[in-house]
Amino acid sequence: MRKFLVVLDDSRECLNAMRFAAMRAAHTGGGVEVLAIIPPEEFNHWIGVGNIMREEARERIEAHFEVFAKWMRDKQGVDPELVIREGEPIPEIIAQVKDDGEIGVLVLGAGTDKGGPGPLVTQLSRTSGSLEVPITIVPGDLSIERLEAIT
Repeated sequence: MRKFLVVLDDSRECLNAMRFAAMRAAHTGGGVEVLAIIPPEEFNHWIGVGNIMREEARERIEAHFEVFAKWMRDKQGVDPELVIREGEPIPEIIAQVKDDGEIGVLVLGAGTDKGGPGPLVTQLSRTSGSLEVPITIVPGDLSIERLEAIT
């Protein structure tokens, strides 16, 4: 089964990327894999404190994921899977694409503020020629109606 890989983070544009991935998966018989990345700088503390912070980060990610997963299951009939990796975002995204041969498309949300589309879109666009799958960039300000029309 072809899967749409989408990155879960706290950005506003993440919402439209999630919606797009779920709608495309529902319309094409694919799946959705949600990737959350815990940056290493969150754990530069004593070992015990770092482990507690790592566990708290995982709990926050799982709670955040469950909100999207419920919507995907209830509204789109898609049961997403969650993958949590630790490290720098770009190398971890690339590694996940390489590690999971079922990933067919990487879906990213583009920011709408003056700062540009966001760091993931900017950095992954530069390396897209060597990435093993196409990237779909979803504008962060598309309406749900427009998303439904294009998926």
